[in-house]
Amino acid sequence: QVQLVESGGGLVQAGGSLRLSCTASGLQVSTDTMAWHRQVPGKQRELVASLTSDLRTKYADSVKGRFTISRDYTKNTVYLEMNSLKPEDTGVYYCYAIIRNSWGQGTQVTVSS
Repeated sequence: QVQLVESGGGLVQAGGSLRLSCTASGLQVSTDTMAWHRQVPGKQRELVASLTSDLRTKYADSVKGRFTISRDYTKNTVYLEMNSLKPEDTGVYYCYAIIRNSWGQGTQVTVSS
């Protein structure tokens, strides 16, 4: 059974940084395409960043240059390093294993102005 557990969310001031973690069980993050999505109340969940098994990355235009997705196969964990955070980055961030079509429970990120 696949399980994705996110952590690292919280409250931060604009311009600050956070690192989200997604620890997987039941799959290997190095062999799946992993992604981070975020959702704001009243809006559709949107792709923030993705990382393929061969380390190709993709970012939403709104986060390019500020966010970095990476993985540590020894910890079976995917990370989202978020810098220069803006209030519009506020939302619930979800980890997603694309091939296995599995979602984590989400972690709240709140950026105050």
